[in-house]
Amino acid sequence: MNSGSAIFRARGIGAKTSDFLFARKRLLTVLLLALPLGWIVFAYLASLLVFLSHVFFSVDEFSGVIRYELTTSTLLELVRSAANLDIVARTVSMAAAVTLFDMLLAFALAYYMRRQRSEKMRAVLYLAVMMPLWSSYLVRVYAWKLLLAKEGAIVWATERLGLGGVLDAVLAVPMIGGPSLSISYLGMFLVFSYIWLPFMVLPVHAALERVPDSLLEASADLGGGEGKTVRHVVLPLALPGLIAGSIFTFSLTLGDYIIPYIIGNSRFFIGQAVYVQQGTAGNIPLAAAFTLIPIIIMALYLFVAKRLGAFQAL
Repeated sequence: MNSGSAIFRARGIGAKTSDFLFARKRLLTVLLLALPLGWIVFAYLASLLVFLSHVFFSVDEFSGVIRYELTTSTLLELVRSAANLDIVARTVSMAAAVTLFDMLLAFALAYYMRRQRSEKMRAVLYLAVMMPLWSSYLVRVYAWKLLLAKEGAIVWATERLGLGGVLDAVLAVPMIGGPSLSISYLGMFLVFSYIWLPFMVLPVHAALERVPDSLLEASADLGGGEGKTVRHVVLPLALPGLIAGSIFTFSLTLGDYIIPYIIGNSRFFIGQAVYVQQGTAGNIPLAAAFTLIPIIIMALYLFVAKRLGAFQAL
């Protein structure tokens, strides 16, 4: 009897608790989100804020020890140094170039997928876009390292096609070339574009899926050809998806340091600068200052993207 009554009381308490929470859905939502939000706030945001707070400190030039005295000297060092500004300009330029190139590729691929009538072919194309994400990031980068090397498949193919001279001429260009594709900005650009392309295709495809066929048919009935329909109907409706995809490609390129280490040359990007300053150099305040740059850029970028309706395509 005692055990039975205990079970009955436990069920009664559970039922009362369930009724109480069902009548207070906001409280139930808060309780369900408390653990994941607590983890994000304390384990991620708190540690990030502690790291960023070091931007208001400095490092003693003689001892190399952090001086915990409020100062703006680290920020001034960042903006006054031509080498530091060169790192920022190089990273932002690469991120912008990768984003624009992926926009063109993603729109063409997503539009082709959208126009496919065969469900099987559409599934195959979707699988082809997603499949690279199933393999290791490092495996893909090192695979490209081999492809771009002097003895790699790309150089071999250009020589067989009689385009070796063209490739040598491109690699001789100061701003994009280098000893080989695997040690050049052009090679880095190709790898960045390949790695982040799926993150652009998916939101663009989602935006195009929302375009009703009736609009395309109406454009055709009014005399609009394929080109006019794409420019005046499809592209404006796909713009939120393009902006949403650019958030991923732009931010991921800004913060990545692995691809520049493996594919690039000795010139740093922001991710490399943060890694070296907080690790090898031990200059955490300067590393925090470099970290602020992509955060500020992405905050402004997200503000503009929200105004353009990009979040509706996520």
